[in-house]
Amino acid sequence: MRQGSLVPLLRGQAIRKPAWLEALDAQKFFVGCCLHENAKKNEKNICCLDCCTSICPHCVSSHRRHRLLQVRRYVYHDVVRLEDLEKLIDCSSVQSYTINSSKVVFLKKRPQSRQFKGSGNICTSCDRSLQEPFVHCSLGCKVEYVLRQKQDLSPYLRRCKTLQLSPDYIVPHDVDEETTHSTIVEGDEHTGSSDSERLSLPCTRFQIMNRKANWPCISATSPAAASDVHTSRNISRRKGVPHRSPLC
Repeated sequence: MRQGSLVPLLRGQAIRKPAWLEALDAQKFFVGCCLHENAKKNEKNICCLDCCTSICPHCVSSHRRHRLLQVRRYVYHDVVRLEDLEKLIDCSSVQSYTINSSKVVFLKKRPQSRQFKGSGNICTSCDRSLQEPFVHCSLGCKVEYVLRQKQDLSPYLRRCKTLQLSPDYIVPHDVDEETTHSTIVEGDEHTGSSDSERLSLPCTRFQIMNRKANWPCISATSPAAASDVHTSRNISRRKGVPHRSPLC
């Protein structure tokens, strides 16, 4: 655990930026994880606040006891649920947006190429138009404004000892746990079977594959047996006797 992740809130002590807040601004999200580059769903969409780094879903098991903050994507920008971020820092005056019935806020500044000329509130850092009564368009804009005006973040920081992922977050399982074993493969790998048991394996395989068709179990070790199998298939596919419609 890094020293900056523990925020002392002593009276009269000026706090600039804690390490976890620096990580939210500096770390890259929604890029491939170098530790699990061959795994599926390896995008980094979680920020470990204790290690101050971005991780992917496959890294969650190594950070199980740490404070984890899920980062989402909205309009090509990183957002965080307002409910989660409010446990760490005061997000008042930051404009929020509703996505999938959840309020989110942007993490970083979103400067505009054109200067806003209309009426209403504008962001204190990037001059983006905002709704009443908001004056910051992102968390980064508020942090920059507070540090520029007051040079102290301590009144806005909150103690948060535990922070877990939302219940709807799905952590993928390892590939080894999802591997299933076939009964046929186990029979082929059996080395202690006799010759008679090995000759019966094709019949067992044929019986498993065609259990629903209810075909007879015939060993395909001779041309006559193969012919009987082909005949039984043709019989099962033969159409019934057609029925003529009644005359009008």
